[in-house]
Amino acid sequence: MVKILRYILSPFTLLFWIIVKVRNYLFDKGVFKITKVKAKVLSIGNITVGGSGKTPSVLYVSSFLKLQGFKVGVLSRGYGRDSKGYKLVSDGNEIKVPVNICGDEIYMAADELNIPAAVAERRVEGAKNFLKDVNLDTIVLDDAFQHRWIHRDLDIVLVDQRFITKKYNCEKAMLPLGHLREPFNSLKRADIVIINRKFSDKIELPYWINKYLDNDKLFFGSYEAIGLYDLKTHKFFDIAEFQGQKSLVVCGIAKPYSFFNVLEKNKVDFTNKLIFPDHQNYTDKEVQLIRKKFYDTNAFSVVTTHKDAVKLTNYSKELDDIDIYYLKIELKIENKEKFESILRNKMYNKTN
Repeated sequence: MVKILRYILSPFTLLFWIIVKVRNYLFDKGVFKITKVKAKVLSIGNITVGGSGKTPSVLYVSSFLKLQGFKVGVLSRGYGRDSKGYKLVSDGNEIKVPVNICGDEIYMAADELNIPAAVAERRVEGAKNFLKDVNLDTIVLDDAFQHRWIHRDLDIVLVDQRFITKKYNCEKAMLPLGHLREPFNSLKRADIVIINRKFSDKIELPYWINKYLDNDKLFFGSYEAIGLYDLKTHKFFDIAEFQGQKSLVVCGIAKPYSFFNVLEKNKVDFTNKLIFPDHQNYTDKEVQLIRKKFYDTNAFSVVTTHKDAVKLTNYSKELDDIDIYYLKIELKIENKEKFESILRNKMYNKTN
């Protein structure tokens, strides 16, 4: 149905491309005003719709900056949340709103790193309010490459290796026909480009992408599966303990291929699965569906993603008789020393 709709709307692809080009030109020429806030600002984004690995990158960069002694907070739009406007998610000590009010990704970042976090559709207004509520010197913007109204000191852009190495198809067109938010030449605007292979093997990039990439700012990333954690107790288990066991796999993420790929590589049986839309807002209906599928398939356990786990935690009582585990992953960067050196140098420059 989605593909059919994309083809129906395909005549608007050229119009969208023109709008994006004109908008970027007006920013580049200073016609549209870019606002500075009283903190260093680092943006992590992409040029496609979903599934490039922004959340693990936000966790990686924010954790690194925190360890370097920066007073860092994360500001997100809060995609999929049941609220509008600015909301303080965490002051670094206490999470102040439930996951449905702020969105799964920002909740996960606040909970995982114990750092301040906030959501706002308007990033300039959100950053100003964030700085009033919490003492920060650095803000990491989640999914903000296209949000050019706020000045940033460093732009990091992620590109999914599978997306660029597929043979040409309509996915590489601009929206609404394809998945591109911006044309590939927008990568030249980035300070750092990370080609994220996730759990796939590294392969040679197609020749055509090279004209958009600068080797001095190009890095390669991948995911490492840390292990599985019990949803209720947060007890750690090695993923090898799940080899050969029949699990019910539950996920609501943009591109579940990588999740299934790591389970397959670790010989976790994921024949039985429930796939929900990205940022699925779990209700009693979905929980009862999970229960039914679990018992109908005689599954040993439920295995889900970290992002889904922060929402399913709200149903621990309803799922008390089912063992549920979430996969924890970390982003790994090739040439890590150079990458972190760029981060340090940019962030240690005199604050705005």
